[in-house]
Amino acid sequence: MKIKWIMSAILGMTLSSFAVTTDYYVSPDGNDANPGTLDQPLKTIMAAQALVRQSPVRGRDAVTVHVRGGMYYLPETIVFTPADSGAETAPVTYTAYQDETPVLSGGSELDLEWKPYRDGIMQARTPDGLEIDQLFINNSRQRMARYPNYNPEMKTAAYQGFAADAFSKERAARWEDPAGGYIHAMHRARWGGYHYRITGKDAEGNVTYEGGWQNNRQMGMHKDFRMVENIFEELDAPGEWFHDADARTLYTMPPKGQDLSGARIEVVRLRHLIEFQGTAAEPVRHITLKGFTYIHTARTFMDTKEPLLRSDWTVYRGGAVLLTGTEDISILDGMFDQVGGNAVFVNKYNRRALIRGCHIRDAGASGVLFVGDPDAVRDPLFEYAETQDLTQIDLIPGPKTENYPADSAVENCLIHGIGRVERQPAGVQISMSRRITVRDTSIYDCARAGINISEGTWGGHLIERCDVFDTVLETGDHGSFNSWGRDRFWSRSRKDTEAVVRDNPQLPFLDAMETTVIRNSRWRCDHGWDIDLDDGSSNYEIYNNLMLAGGLKFREGYGRTAYNNILINNGFHPHVWYEDSRNRFTQNIVMAPHAPIRNAEGWGAASDFNLFAFEADLKKSWTFGADPRSVFDDPLFVDPAAGDFRVKPGSPAFEIGFKNFPMDQFGVKKPALKAIARTPVIPDLRRMSTVEAAEMAAGQPVWLGMALRALQGEEFSAFGVSKDDGGVQLIQIKNRPAAVRKGLQAGDLIQQVNGRKVTTPQEVLAAIEQAGSDPVQIGFVRNQQFTEMTLQP
Repeated sequence: MKIKWIMSAILGMTLSSFAVTTDYYVSPDGNDANPGTLDQPLKTIMAAQALVRQSPVRGRDAVTVHVRGGMYYLPETIVFTPADSGAETAPVTYTAYQDETPVLSGGSELDLEWKPYRDGIMQARTPDGLEIDQLFINNSRQRMARYPNYNPEMKTAAYQGFAADAFSKERAARWEDPAGGYIHAMHRARWGGYHYRITGKDAEGNVTYEGGWQNNRQMGMHKDFRMVENIFEELDAPGEWFHDADARTLYTMPPKGQDLSGARIEVVRLRHLIEFQGTAAEPVRHITLKGFTYIHTARTFMDTKEPLLRSDWTVYRGGAVLLTGTEDISILDGMFDQVGGNAVFVNKYNRRALIRGCHIRDAGASGVLFVGDPDAVRDPLFEYAETQDLTQIDLIPGPKTENYPADSAVENCLIHGIGRVERQPAGVQISMSRRITVRDTSIYDCARAGINISEGTWGGHLIERCDVFDTVLETGDHGSFNSWGRDRFWSRSRKDTEAVVRDNPQLPFLDAMETTVIRNSRWRCDHGWDIDLDDGSSNYEIYNNLMLAGGLKFREGYGRTAYNNILINNGFHPHVWYEDSRNRFTQNIVMAPHAPIRNAEGWGAASDFNLFAFEADLKKSWTFGADPRSVFDDPLFVDPAAGDFRVKPGSPAFEIGFKNFPMDQFGVKKPALKAIARTPVIPDLRRMSTVEAAEMAAGQPVWLGMALRALQGEEFSAFGVSKDDGGVQLIQIKNRPAAVRKGLQAGDLIQQVNGRKVTTPQEVLAAIEQAGSDPVQIGFVRNQQFTEMTLQP
């Protein structure tokens, strides 16, 4: 009996001691041999992770690891597996201690002795075997030696400095050995960019290189927008550096007045700081990271090569924090500071991932990405030009597997400075995912999109109360919000798509199963559209949005409604609509005429009950068969100069059923982030109509029964070409024109005649006249693909 009592007492003491051990402490001044108490903290998070994993109360009681402020240089990536999981009623939390700031670094601090080299350049010996991807001086990211030099005043110019001769033979003659350097070049049509690693020079002195897989629309690099870096001979500007690993020497030209002897020098090693590694069958569950700063992750642009589904994008499945195979993981109140690649990547199977209250600034690639497994997609295609037999596709709706992110959210975040290295990024990127929410978030200063939805798989997303502006800064033909819908129903041939959807009206919704909603948000894009629903984007509901510059674009696609929106100084852009598209544009306030391009007959019936600011704009709509019951008048905005575009009592907007929505709820709400978040410039209101003086074909030259017309404005986007390439479109004005009998079609875009570039009707006619009685080689774009044909005289 006595023995039984003693054993019970010992067991009770043991369980009691474990029961109260639900809090562990970590400090830079701790020791991993300590028990992890507040007075005797551990030194590393990995040691705390091991204790949590072994704790018998994990999964029964909530467990918290309190991390004191200071710098934590991670020797390797912290990996959480299912063995680290908490439970719904007993989560595991790793959190900053009180108001302190723990910093997780994927780099190392160097203790260097500096001495002068030449021309203001300093040099220092580095440890053997050191590889440097990025250099930070006093927490400021420096620039690899580059040509042309970085110019901070060129904010919207490619790479903040570009040159056509960036890696020309003449320029390379100055370089002893450029191997290990990089070429960065914009896409020919400015649809993102490419990156290449220089391998050396050939016998003739030409630069050799490899790469260029970072863009899924392979059309070659832009002839002008180019930049090279990591070339020693180009080290000639303050803030630049070069590391000669073979000679173990670091060179840098410090800014004027900076004393390197007392500076903090840090270099980058790790790509990922934290990974969650689980599977759909055995996920990592119920872990929260709160209050950490994440810095010093390596650039990953040379590994951005996996194509997404027929979008313009390729991706690298990684980030400072990588989630794979998780449930109920939360990243809260984090600061992602100048990470080299993506900040957060939610990869394949994830449920209820939450990124909330985070500040992401100056990321090399994207902010937050949700990307599923292509094997979960039915009939996936990857390159834009790929095709399939639409009569033979899988007709089962939805995904094949559960291996994709769903029911997850980005909330109350501040995201800016996106794409500091890569030029195909987004503040938030969504692909092969379902029911993703982006809410109460400010996104700006982006090389490309603010929010991008890569395709229709599988819809159900919610974008609300966001503030997205200053986007598409270095690229083109995109939007602050951008989407594609190149799903299994979609073909580059409008006729083929219309035919198969005519027989099966539900086909566009096999992938875009659930409606994506965009509401109560503010958008401004001065280099594209405020909201751009491109190539087949289907099943959208868009309402209560304030668009400040670029207007709203619907290209192709089915089942989209836009109502109760305000389009300042712009209007509605219906491009290449299908027959019976089931789209609607109603009860909106617009300040420009509709701008349709190559639409099917009858599209105008989709637009009605709108308020136009100008009479001429409304009358232009009538010529399209649109807006029979729309009205025009001054909307009577409350205070447009201050950004309050609600309408006053007595506004004619109420006659069309318009309802005011809040103008003070856009963007991040977290007080600390709201205090530093920028807001968009509010434009002055346009004072006159922009109706064109003549119909599209009027007064244009005619050739083979077709009107010839040069591209204008946003028509470049509709044809998928850059303004540099240009072209002359064919517009059918006669029955059975000779051009059709020869194999051309209305809507073809002529870019070359006998190898000569043409951008005006006069150039086309002059080139044909010069050919005389000889055959004429026509180079043209059809369905966004360049082809050639020979016309006999």
